[in-house]
Amino acid sequence: MTRTAVVLFTRDLRVHDNPALAAACANADRVVPLFVLDPGLGELSPNRSRFLHQSLADLRSSLRERGGDLVLRVGDPVAETMTVARQAGATMLGLGADVTPYAKRRESHLRDRCGGERIALRLFPGVTIVDPGELRPSGGGDAYRIFTPYYRAWSGAKWRDEVATPRRITLPDIPVGRLPALPAGESPGAAAGGETEGRRRLTAWLEDIDAYAEKHDDLPGDGTSRLSPYLRFGCLSPLAVAEAAKAHGGEPFLRQLCWRDFYYQVAHAFPRIATEPFRPNANDEWRDDPEALKHWQDGLTGVPIVDAGLRQLRAEGWMHNRARLITAAFLTKHLGIDWRHGVRWFFRWLLDGDVPNNSGNWQWVAGTGNDTRPYRRFNPIRQAHRFDPNGDYVRRYVPELAGVRGPAVHEPWRIPDKVDYPGPLESHRDEAVWLRS
Repeated sequence: MTRTAVVLFTRDLRVHDNPALAAACANADRVVPLFVLDPGLGELSPNRSRFLHQSLADLRSSLRERGGDLVLRVGDPVAETMTVARQAGATMLGLGADVTPYAKRRESHLRDRCGGERIALRLFPGVTIVDPGELRPSGGGDAYRIFTPYYRAWSGAKWRDEVATPRRITLPDIPVGRLPALPAGESPGAAAGGETEGRRRLTAWLEDIDAYAEKHDDLPGDGTSRLSPYLRFGCLSPLAVAEAAKAHGGEPFLRQLCWRDFYYQVAHAFPRIATEPFRPNANDEWRDDPEALKHWQDGLTGVPIVDAGLRQLRAEGWMHNRARLITAAFLTKHLGIDWRHGVRWFFRWLLDGDVPNNSGNWQWVAGTGNDTRPYRRFNPIRQAHRFDPNGDYVRRYVPELAGVRGPAVHEPWRIPDKVDYPGPLESHRDEAVWLRS
């Protein structure tokens, strides 16, 4: 009897170390690699829509090299998946497990439908290095609330083995569908998507990984990996990246990959992370100031280091991690504006925007999340002088200040000759002593 399996790709757009695809190829005679474009999700971020389409085109090419193809459908993921499964005569359906409310609803509906049609549904790891629900605190609870104890447990956990890339994929006789036209995107400097590009970047990054600890906070030097969009869409296996980093002695970078897993296990236990404070006793009183919010979004706060980060976000669909901390702290701790506005703004623009990390990091900065020091302050001027000492990062993204040489660019209001740049927005949460220091 010929066995047919459907593999529903979601956030695992790769052929290397893809447990769902490998299992289907090992246990079925025919395999249907499927991706369903949900029109509702395409409206969330033009940047990510473009990256997704590029990644799907690259995935299709990789599958065709192995004799298969990527079957594409547009519509409700559950309904379209079940239609394809019936057309192909499938008895098995596999997909990667995920933690977001959207993914959990999809999984629940697929389980109900598969049960009624006698199709075996199986979920596979692959979105994280260690499964989100695997590590539990010794004192009880569904998830670690503090990073350091989680990091210790994560470091001692046994990782799964990477799975081999299928050599041959046999597709049943089924229409494959066409990929819609490539969306325009909004950021002209956005990185291109796809497993091929992701693996190329990983190879190049590993040559410099030993300098990560020293350079990852250097704003103008841009010493980060920039692999986060490829991890977000699963163009790269987080496990394969971690194994490669370990082999190259990249312990500081491994710690950052652990932060990614940390927020996935938080979101697994607390799915409302994007909309509700994680800490029940958190101060959640915020100002309603649409005008100040718009200035922040446009990179017109009058604080050059903040404006540079927000303009990099629009230009590239990405922002340096240190700049993310500075800009988020300015919105929440200086302007006193609700962190959820920041979550939505970043989610609109970021190529790597996802629910667990975007929301978890915003809550950490706002003092409503997992930070053990919820009243922490980030002095933007001090941060600017420390991490952009000569002002090169600011001048790169704020052309109005290109003529201001050296560190004076961080405080244009102190320059004797008037500079055509707005003054800093008024603080509503602290005394803004950095203006007078």
